[in-house]
Amino acid sequence: MNFPDEQLAENLSRVHQRIAEACAVSDRSPSEITLVAVTKYARPEWVTGLVGQGVRHLGESRPQQLAHRAAAYDDTLQWHLIGQLQRNKVRGTLPLAALIHSVDSQRLLDRIDRLAGQDGLRPNILLEVNVSGEAAKSGFAPQELLQQWPQLRAAAHAQIQGLMTMAPRVEHSEQTRTVFCGLRDLRDRLRDAAHDSEILPELSMGMSADFDVAIQEGATLVRVGSRLFEGLASDD
Repeated sequence: MNFPDEQLAENLSRVHQRIAEACAVSDRSPSEITLVAVTKYARPEWVTGLVGQGVRHLGESRPQQLAHRAAAYDDTLQWHLIGQLQRNKVRGTLPLAALIHSVDSQRLLDRIDRLAGQDGLRPNILLEVNVSGEAAKSGFAPQELLQQWPQLRAAAHAQIQGLMTMAPRVEHSEQTRTVFCGLRDLRDRLRDAAHDSEILPELSMGMSADFDVAIQEGATLVRVGSRLFEGLASDD
C-alpha cells in the first residue's frame, strides 16, 4: 500500500471510530449511519483509494462534477448530490444521483417531480431546511416547511426520504447541537402532521467538524470530506 492509500485508510478508520463513539453515547448502532464521503475537492486517485477501502457512498456539490465522477466508476457506487441543484440541471442529474440532499423549494421539487414523471424515474430526495436562519443559507424555513408540507407530500414521483440541514461554522462543535435538535424535532412534527411515524427516515446533518454531535441528535447520513483527506496535499 502506498502512502496516500495508507493515509486514507488511517483517516477512514478514525472517522469510523468517531461514528462508533457517537453511537455509543446515544445508544445507537453504527449500522444506522451512512457515511457519505464528500469528494468535491479530492484528487481522482484519492477517490479511487476510498473506493478501494470499501466506501460506497460519495457526495458531490456540483451536478457536472457528479456526472464526471460517476462515469469513471461502476454502478456499485451511490452518488449523492449535496450541493445546490439548479432547475436546468435536474434532468441530467436524476438518473445519476442515488439521493439529492438539497431540494430547497417547492419550485425545485415540482420540477424534479415533473421531469421524473416524464422520464419514468422515482428519484430519492431530501428537503433542505435552513434551521439556523442564516441569510446566506438556502432551504425552507422550518415554519415554511410545516405550512407547505401537504403540497410537498403530494409529489407523485419524487420520493421524499427525509430532511437535510447545514449547521453554522462555530468554534466548538457542541454549539451546533441546537440546530441538529431543531431538524430532528421538525421531522417529528411533520410525522405527527402526516399521522405516520415511519416517513422521513433520513436526516442528513453533520460534516467533518460536527458529525459526532449530529449522530447523537439523530443523523442517519453524515457528509464528511476534510477528515478523510487529512495529511494529503489538500482537503475540502
